[in-house]
Amino acid sequence: MDTAGRLGKLAALRNAAGFPHGFNDRYEAGRALALHLQEYARLTDAIVLALPRGGVPVGFEIAHTLDLPLDVFVVKKIGAPGYEELAIGAVASEGIYLLDEALIAHLGLSKQEIELVASLAHDEVERRESTYRDHRPAPRLEGKTVILVDDGLATGSSMQVAVAALRRRGPRRIIVAVPVASKEAATELKQVADDVVCARVPDPFYAVGAWYDDFSQTSDDEVRDLLERAFASRRTPP
Repeated sequence: MDTAGRLGKLAALRNAAGFPHGFNDRYEAGRALALHLQEYARLTDAIVLALPRGGVPVGFEIAHTLDLPLDVFVVKKIGAPGYEELAIGAVASEGIYLLDEALIAHLGLSKQEIELVASLAHDEVERRESTYRDHRPAPRLEGKTVILVDDGLATGSSMQVAVAALRRRGPRRIIVAVPVASKEAATELKQVADDVVCARVPDPFYAVGAWYDDFSQTSDDEVRDLLERAFASRRTPP
């Protein structure tokens, strides 16, 4: 399908859900979401943590607009053996897991199979953290307000793992912030986060990518570049 045809199809889906205009890309989505987060602008105890990779361009714009530091919090879905696109759970840094026990039982997966794919996902989490931070230490989060950002919530499983993992780091508040979310995911996240901020909660939802004209994959290089730019902008001049 050519670009015009794809955009026409997206427009029809958005009209059906009552939100005719999508976001051009993740950067525009971040700027739009920042308008809903103005109360956190320039707070000395606040930080933006973005879920790589797609959440980082969104988080970059929020951090820039609100004049807050930016870092990443890595979460990786755990794919079913042989069907990697089918998520049976997710893992975050510090070995925090969330597993879909009902789906695992339905697929008849053994404990050994689950341990193998979970271990591979955890290894990837550690690799990404090392790659993205370029030896910069992880930020201290005790007593802070954390704005946890992604480019959208479909099921919200990865975000739930991120919230659970962050709780162990002792933040004062966790604010989940996304440009677009399904009604079900937003409702479930409100049970575990201190607040959930969504620019749009369309119904029907379809998929996160339906609300972006450009939903091309964010690369590791782009993530590193944005983090370095955000870090450099907050360095104190000598």
